[in-house]
Amino acid sequence: MAGSFSASVRRVTLALFVLQLALLPMMAIASDADPEQDFCVGDSNNPTIVNGLVCKNPAEVKANDFKFSGLATPGNTNNPLGSNVTAAFAAEFPGINTLGISMARLDFAKGGLVPPHTHPRATEIIFVVEGSLFVGFVSTNETLYATTLHKGDVFVFPRGLLHFELNVCDGTATAIAALNSQNPGTQIQAVALFNSKINEVVLEKAFGLGEKAVQHIESTVEAANLVN
Repeated sequence: MAGSFSASVRRVTLALFVLQLALLPMMAIASDADPEQDFCVGDSNNPTIVNGLVCKNPAEVKANDFKFSGLATPGNTNNPLGSNVTAAFAAEFPGINTLGISMARLDFAKGGLVPPHTHPRATEIIFVVEGSLFVGFVSTNETLYATTLHKGDVFVFPRGLLHFELNVCDGTATAIAALNSQNPGTQIQAVALFNSKINEVVLEKAFGLGEKAVQHIESTVEAANLVN
C-alpha cells in the first residue's frame, strides 16, 4: 500500500513538472514578443488576422514607413472632456509593428481631462511639454499615487493600472507619452462600465445606485462620446 501511495505521489509530481514546462513559454512572453527580424512594417491592407499586423513585403518597405508626423499637430480639444490623445500606435504608425514601443500626444484645453483609464499591455511614461497636469494612478491595493507635474517633469504609470491626467494650469497643456507596446490598448473605465450594455442590475449593486441613476450615467457617457 505504501508503494502504491509513493507511485501516486511520483505521478502527481511528474504531472506538475510537465505542466510547469508547458507554461514556461507563456511565462517568458509576459509582454510584447521580441522581433525575429530587423523590422516588420505593418501591412494594414492585408485582411489576414494575426496577433499584431502582418508584415509588409520587405522589398516594398520605404524609409517613410519608419516616419510619423502625426504628433506635430495639436489635437482638437473642442469636446466635453477638453482633451485629445493622438496615438502613434502600430495601427497609425506601421513602422513600429513588432518593436514593442509606441507614443502619443496629449493635448488639453483649460481644465481638460484624460479620464481614468488603463493600458492592459503597457507601462506608460509621460513628459510634460507645456503647462501643468495633475496626474495619478491607483495601485491594486487601492492606494492613490498622485502629484502635480510642470513643464519638463516626467511621470510613469505602471502597466495595467488605472490612471488619469487633468490640466490644472490657466491655459492649455501638452504632454508626450511613450509606451512599451506597439498596441498598448486603452480602456476608459466609464465607457467600459456604462457603455458596454452590462446588465443594469449589476451596475446598481456594484455602485449602490438606483435604476434611474445608472440610466442617467449611461446616457451621459453616451452623450459625451467618450469612446472617441
